[in-house]
Amino acid sequence: MPINLDEAIGAELDPVEFSWSSSDIQLYHLGLGAGADPMDKRELRYLTDGTPQVLPTFGNVAQSFHMTEPPAVKFPGIDIELSRVLHASEAVTVPGPIPPAGTGIAVTRFTEIWDKGKAAVIWSETEVKDPDGTLLWTQKRSIFARGEGGFGGDRGPSGSSAAPERAPDLELSLPTSPQQALLYRMCGDRNPLHSDPDFAAAAGFPRPILHGLCTYGMTCKALVDALLDGDVSGCASYGARMAGVVFPGETLRVSVWKNSGDDRAGYSAVVTAPERDDAVALAGIEFVPV
Repeated sequence: MPINLDEAIGAELDPVEFSWSSSDIQLYHLGLGAGADPMDKRELRYLTDGTPQVLPTFGNVAQSFHMTEPPAVKFPGIDIELSRVLHASEAVTVPGPIPPAGTGIAVTRFTEIWDKGKAAVIWSETEVKDPDGTLLWTQKRSIFARGEGGFGGDRGPSGSSAAPERAPDLELSLPTSPQQALLYRMCGDRNPLHSDPDFAAAAGFPRPILHGLCTYGMTCKALVDALLDGDVSGCASYGARMAGVVFPGETLRVSVWKNSGDDRAGYSAVVTAPERDDAVALAGIEFVPV
């Protein structure tokens, strides 16, 4: 059904209460490839029993972590077939480290919907607080819905995948495993696009693709490890735009540039797939230290 802007824009969903445990954190980090070297004490900080440190990107998945069914894209004024939907962007801001176990109350509202003609881009913002009302993190997300444009809305700005016109200050190698999507889907994203070859083919892909949020989380971890000596408490915010697909088993390249200005200017980055002529997977990455 066509998107109803009057009903969708500004719509606020009912609060959702959810909880997570240290085992959830460990599984999430394993899904991102943590522990590849099980003798590396820095790696093991992500997997410690009871008190693992928590990547801020867990905030992007915590609410849906225990889902066992494919997600439905049905909200006020919005009703879209799942196979038409791709992640467009994600961002998270944390006032302090996310606790390794806890309870959150999430309130989501829809902020913008752009009409791209053949597609729609739908933006939402979620605030998560603990039961005492303390803000734990703020999440921003956009999804790209193929075939859902043409409803007469504002086209919105055009994104760019262009990297800065100078050599990167740092380059990182980011390997993915052939079974990575099958492991990462245990973190609550059961979209068959990432596990079912027939479903992926119907959506126009030669084989299942890696979750955009997996590439997103892996990149955050790589930046934390390289720029903050593996200390997640040094990251204040992180965000990226999903600019292309990743196929499990590929080794990606993360190119990093230090932004001009003071230390709070942070870093920009782009993730590419060298095996596919440096096709861009993540663009517009912004990593801001505390």
